[in-house]
Amino acid sequence: MRETLGTGEPEYAAYVALDWADREHAWVLEEAGGGKRESGKLKQTPESIEAWAAGLATRFGGRPIAVGLEQSRGALIYALQAYGHLELYPIHPSTSANYRKAIFPGGRKNDPVDADLLLDLLTRHRDRLRRMRPDQEETRKLQLLTEKRRQLVDEQTSETNRVTDLLKSYFPQALRWLDDLSSPLAVAFLQRWPTLQQVQAEEADCVRKFFYEHGSRSKERIELRLKEIQEARPLIEDRAIIEPAVLMVRALLEVIAALRRGIKTLQDACAAVFASHPDAEIFASFPGAGPVLAPRLLAAFGSQRDRWENVVEFQSYTGIPPITEGSGKSLDIHFRWRCAKFLRQSFHEFAEQSIQQSEWAGAFFHHQRHVNHLDHQAAVRSLAYKWIRIMYCCWKKRTPYQESFHQERLLTRPRSSENPTTTAAVQKKSGAPTNGRPGSNRVHFQFKKVAGFCKLSAATS
Repeated sequence: MRETLGTGEPEYAAYVALDWADREHAWVLEEAGGGKRESGKLKQTPESIEAWAAGLATRFGGRPIAVGLEQSRGALIYALQAYGHLELYPIHPSTSANYRKAIFPGGRKNDPVDADLLLDLLTRHRDRLRRMRPDQEETRKLQLLTEKRRQLVDEQTSETNRVTDLLKSYFPQALRWLDDLSSPLAVAFLQRWPTLQQVQAEEADCVRKFFYEHGSRSKERIELRLKEIQEARPLIEDRAIIEPAVLMVRALLEVIAALRRGIKTLQDACAAVFASHPDAEIFASFPGAGPVLAPRLLAAFGSQRDRWENVVEFQSYTGIPPITEGSGKSLDIHFRWRCAKFLRQSFHEFAEQSIQQSEWAGAFFHHQRHVNHLDHQAAVRSLAYKWIRIMYCCWKKRTPYQESFHQERLLTRPRSSENPTTTAAVQKKSGAPTNGRPGSNRVHFQFKKVAGFCKLSAATS
């Protein structure tokens, strides 16, 4: 994706809005300084798009043209990015949908009308849109690789859940003997012995050898499995249920094995691109950011350091901070639903991993759980909120993270005189990051040296 702030935009010769579709797009054009609008159709073929873009370049002498459309990724926007005279402005679908409802409360909708409304947003509210510009090729590649890998992981989880559901209906003991149904051991076991009767008919030495050959080295665990296999009783013996389930399990196991290979291929590609990226050292330095999460964090920030005016703007973009809704005397702070889910997931998962890897992060998390009484997920989001500020600073300065340096800063940082502004109920509901229990004295985090070690302590004021 390519984006930049709306400041410093060129002087446009014309404005175009595209209501995209699978095969044909409706477009509306308005020349700069003129109120008359033109409209037409554009086929989703490389030849048609090239001819249309070249026609605009010839008509306006190669001068820049602003193009608004409801896409940030997809075939159309990928094709339009190749033309330097087209400046793209992605418009969120909910923005255009709500704008259409405001103009046509009766529910009127068709492609030309939608394109016309998109052009209104582009010409009248462009200051609230972001103009796209290309990021580095390796960064864009990493963004797509990490997302595609996660999609395969989610697919694998879905298929594994289906196998679990089937096994519960006729062979539930396998779920106890096999820890992870997506693992090579579990797939091989169920492909060879899909029913209890089949594994019980096998020689014990053969089963024992199977576990050893597939990486299970605990003699105690293997012997326990063998004992339970011989003592197990079938849940059902109805062949009308068992045989179709076995066929389905075998089919799903092939899908799981293929997905596992695909995940490894994408992970290897991620590792190769990440290793060659100039910012790799920064994101690999964060505690808990291993070979999977470090590339995802890098992809989240990108390489355009002028993209965000400040860290608060970036934090809102990640979806980690809660949303504040106020009207009159009412105030509601709640979880942010509309955001880039994969982006929020990346920071949430990293924060959770950092609890065991970073002393101050673990102490902060436990403080939020046991002192501020936040639930687990809210406490993790609160920690992620803090991590984003640290990451943003390291990213801006191109400096790897150093745990000892951050602890020293916590130790020497002066106490804040701010007063908490949210109530206990609001904080508990939203998981908004706080440094103290609302309604009482404010808690300040400090590291103190105890017996040669830095320990996190809390002092009230």
